[in-house]
Amino acid sequence: MLRRVLFSAGLVSLAASAYFALSGQYPEALWLLLNGVMLSAGTFFERWRYGKTSHTPPINWQRTGERFLDPHSGQLTDVYYNPATGERRYVSRR
Repeated sequence: MLRRVLFSAGLVSLAASAYFALSGQYPEALWLLLNGVMLSAGTFFERWRYGKTSHTPPINWQRTGERFLDPHSGQLTDVYYNPATGERRYVSRR
């Protein structure tokens, strides 16, 4: 729900930026353009970056001991850590 609100706010900001640019108010248009791009792109790429969930633990990764209940699937999820890259991976338990 929050993701949709933020993405929509970014799109409204982009539309307002176009309106102000056509009206000749360039500083306001630039400010709205930057905010709209950050909100829209950040919301879009957030799901891609942090949405990795699998059912098998990765090889040579360490369990961090963190567990949480995934709000989307309702399953208990373990967190694994790759010491070489610092990447974290979420593995749901069946």
